[in-house]
Amino acid sequence: MENVVTPVYILSGFLGSGKTTLLQRLIAHWREQGFRPAVIMNEIGDVNLDGLLVSSEVPMAEMLGGCICCTIRGDLSVQMAELIEGEKPDLIVIEATGAGNPMEIFDAVTEVSLYLKLDIQPMVTVVDAAHLADLHASQQGKTYRLMMEQIRCGSVLILNKIDLLEPDRQREMAEFLQRTNPYARIIPAVKCDVEISSLWKTAEEQDKGSSLIQRSTAYNEQNSEAVLGQDNDPSHDHDLHHSHDPHDHNHDHNHDHNHDDNHDHAHAHAHPHASHEHVTVYTHYFDGPVDSEAFERFITELPREVYRGKGVLRFSDTASRFLFQYAYREADYLKITPQGDIPDVAVFIGEHFDKHDIARRLHALERRSM
Repeated sequence: MENVVTPVYILSGFLGSGKTTLLQRLIAHWREQGFRPAVIMNEIGDVNLDGLLVSSEVPMAEMLGGCICCTIRGDLSVQMAELIEGEKPDLIVIEATGAGNPMEIFDAVTEVSLYLKLDIQPMVTVVDAAHLADLHASQQGKTYRLMMEQIRCGSVLILNKIDLLEPDRQREMAEFLQRTNPYARIIPAVKCDVEISSLWKTAEEQDKGSSLIQRSTAYNEQNSEAVLGQDNDPSHDHDLHHSHDPHDHNHDHNHDHNHDDNHDHAHAHAHPHASHEHVTVYTHYFDGPVDSEAFERFITELPREVYRGKGVLRFSDTASRFLFQYAYREADYLKITPQGDIPDVAVFIGEHFDKHDIARRLHALERRSM
């Protein structure tokens, strides 16, 4: 099994918010940089019309007739394995169905990382500014509640279609997003026209001198000629190519301490600092077995901000491999004999926990077992 970790990017957002437009821009940017992206598109229905907007040269898997987080969850590992093994992409981007619960989508993708070496990036949520403004008036209904979940889980929020709102309403929606998810970076946009190369940069790398309101106002002034109510159909958006510095990337990886030397995808992504990620995922690949009592003690000392944990690993004081599950401050361990070449791995999901500290403690466990 190759020591290659594949970056995975997840796009969330309600139906019609502009995710496919963002996907087109991402693909164009990555291909322009010389990378080979692959796409997984998830649709509740049985037909993937949005997939027609993606170049046939881009490897794509379709997951139709359900949501990744529930009815077709088991298909995700098969689709990702086929893409990685068959196409060997530099990265994978998942466009989740607009009806999907983002936390459960995170959970489904992290399950796959038990079998495939993945580096799960912070979620980007596309918010339809006009739709949000309409629903915000009543703040009721399933659509509004789902949209709120998608907003809370995003580490980057693209407030899209702001040209459909008057400036005062734009600022009101931007402020609302900031209150709803103070950990996220908020980017106002029309047709998801954003600086792709900076989407996954740390907050420290952004312009600290400008507030959200200043950025929104500046955007409005720069785009004062935008026509109110202009067509946002992504099929009409042909200006997909951008020119960015291909060397302007952060190479910090904290999912893996020993695989970086063999990881040839580092140039395609960056890890924000944990304090700037609302929903945080940390994946750790072990070099060898660890002491069972020390690992159990580590699990009991996990911060409350870690909600879920799962993994497959070996202990130095037992002959079997174990599957562990952690939820609601409790852990279960089950002896297993995995089929295939499954790495020793642990995955943790939570909200703005310090994954550098988790990594440090796991590295210490490994050193103790040497």
